[in-house]
Amino acid sequence: MSPDDGRPRGSWSQRGAAFGIWYLRTVTFLNFLSAVWVSFGNDIRRHNSAEFFTPYLLTAGFASAAFSLFLSVTLRRRKRAAWILNLVLSGLLTLLIAFGMVVAPEFRGHVQNWVSLAFTALFAVALVAGRREFSAKGDRANPKLAAAVAAGGLLAASLLAALLVTVTNTAAGPSTFVQRWRYGLMRLVSLAADDRSFPEIATPNWVNVAINVLSTLLLVAVLWAAFRSVRSTEAITADDEERLRALLARHGDRDSLGYFALRRDKSVLFSPSGKAAVTYRVVGGVSLASGDPLGDPEAWPGAIEVWLAEAREHGWAPAVMGASEEGGTIYARHGLDALELGDEAIVDTAEFTLDGRAMRTVRQAFNRIKRAGYTVRIRRHEDIPAAEMDRLLELADDWRDGETERGFSMALGRLGDPGDGRCVMLECRSGGTGEEAGELRALLSFVPWGEKGLSLDLMRRDRNSENGLMEFMVLELIQRAKEVEVTQLSLNFAMFRSVFERGSRLGAGPVLRLWRSLLSFFSRWWQIESLYRANAKYRPIWEPRYMLFEKSTDLLRIGIAAGRAEGFLEAPGLPKWLNRKHLEQVR
Repeated sequence: MSPDDGRPRGSWSQRGAAFGIWYLRTVTFLNFLSAVWVSFGNDIRRHNSAEFFTPYLLTAGFASAAFSLFLSVTLRRRKRAAWILNLVLSGLLTLLIAFGMVVAPEFRGHVQNWVSLAFTALFAVALVAGRREFSAKGDRANPKLAAAVAAGGLLAASLLAALLVTVTNTAAGPSTFVQRWRYGLMRLVSLAADDRSFPEIATPNWVNVAINVLSTLLLVAVLWAAFRSVRSTEAITADDEERLRALLARHGDRDSLGYFALRRDKSVLFSPSGKAAVTYRVVGGVSLASGDPLGDPEAWPGAIEVWLAEAREHGWAPAVMGASEEGGTIYARHGLDALELGDEAIVDTAEFTLDGRAMRTVRQAFNRIKRAGYTVRIRRHEDIPAAEMDRLLELADDWRDGETERGFSMALGRLGDPGDGRCVMLECRSGGTGEEAGELRALLSFVPWGEKGLSLDLMRRDRNSENGLMEFMVLELIQRAKEVEVTQLSLNFAMFRSVFERGSRLGAGPVLRLWRSLLSFFSRWWQIESLYRANAKYRPIWEPRYMLFEKSTDLLRIGIAAGRAEGFLEAPGLPKWLNRKHLEQVR
C-alpha cells in the first residue's frame, strides 16, 4: 500500500502524477539545452512562430527553462496550486492546437503539430488522472505576495535593463530614455523582442543575454512567492508544554534527548490517544523532527502518522534528526529511510574509573587542573538564587562563541528558565591567592534524562582560561554523581564517529580513508573530529543516532534545513541594522 493515502502502489493516479513530473523535467532539459545551443533554440522558436506548434512549455530559453523547472519541483512536492496552473495552461494549449488544426488545413500537414497535440493532451490527461496526488496547500498570502514581487521586480528589472541599454547603445541616431526602457521591458517579457521596432537602439548580444537572465531571476522570484509552503506552525503553548512534561515524567528515561523536545521554537503534534507526541520545526520547507517521539512507544506510530500527514498536507519534506535505533526503526516502518549520523557518548558513572594505563593522559590533565586550585560547584537550577542566576546568564552570553545560539536537536536553547529547575549547573572557579582567585571561569548545564540521568545542554568558558576546564568539570560530575543522584550522563554527539575510528585502523580501505580525510578537512571549521576525540577520552558507551528522510533527492534540502536549525547556517536576509527586532531593541 502507498504510505500516502492507502492507495495501491503503481495506481493510475500515481502513474499520472509521475508522468507529469517527468514530462516537465524533460522539457526543462530541452529548454536549457536550446538556450546554449543556438541552432537548436532557433529551430524551436521557428516552430513556434511559423506553421508549427511545440508541446506544452517547450519554448527555448533560460526563462522558460526556469519556469518549467520550478513547476516540476512544485509538482513533485504535490502542490495543489501547481497542479491547477499546469492543468489550466496545458488544457488551453491543447484546445488552441486542436482549434488551429481544425480551422487551418495547412497545420494538419505537419507531423510536428500532431506530435505536439498528442504530448500536450497526454500531459493534461495525466494531470487529471493524478489529481488525487496533488493536495499540498500553500500559504494563503501567496497570491498577494506574488503580485507584489511581480510588480516591484518588473519595475526594478526594467529600469536596470534600461540602464544597460543606455550604457551600451551603439546606434547612430538619438534615442530617448522611454524608448530604451521600452526596449528593455520588451526583452524582459518576451522571448525575442522585434528589433525592427527600435531602429534607434543597437546593443551587443551579451546585453540581451543579461536581460534574459534578469527575466529568469524575476520569474523564479514570482514563482517562489506564488508557490511557497506555509512558513511555520503554532509554537508549543503552555498547555502543550504541560502535556509534554507529563509524558516525560512517565517515559523520559527512554531517550536522552527527550527533554530537548521542550524547546519553545518547536511545534508539537500528539497521537490520537494523547499518549505520544512528535515535536518538530518547519525550516525551509522541511518538517524537521528531533530525537524519538515522546511518550509510550506503543503510541508512537499514531503520533508519527499525524506528523507525516501534516507534512504531506503542506508539501513539507519530513525528516528526523538524531533518532535512536528504536525510534528510527518505528519511523522506518512509516516509509522513511535511515542514514547513520554518528554516535552519542553515554557514560555510566558507576562503571567509570580514572585508573589504568588507558586513562593515564586524562588522569594527568585532571590532576593538573586540580593542583592549580580550580573547584567545581554542582547545583540544581532551582537551588540557585535569582541574583546568582542572573550573573551566570550574563557570563554565559559574554562567553558565547558568536551571536547565534546554536543547537536544535540536542540543546534546550534557554538557560535559567523557572520551568527548568531540575536542570543541573556546574560552575568552575579559579584557585590561587591572586586577585582573580575564586573567579568564575566556566559553566556546564545539563538537562534531566528521566529520574537518574543527565544530558549535556550548554558548555561555556572564559576564552582566557586554561585549556582542559570542560574535561575537568565533566570528570568532577562523574565522580560526584551521587550529589545529584544520577547514574548516567549523555555527553556530546560525535558525528561520523565510526568513520574516524575505522578510518585510522590498519587495513582501512581507500574509500574509507578518503572519507576520513575529507571529514578531517571540514573539521577545521565545524569541529567534527575534535568532538569525537573529546568524547572518546571518557571511554563511553557509543549509542548510534540516525537521520530519517522520505526521499534521497531531499537530502541536500534537509541538510541545509538542519544546518539552519542548529545555527551553523544562516538564511540570507536584511542587514542587522535594518532588522525589525533590532530596531525595536534600539527604540
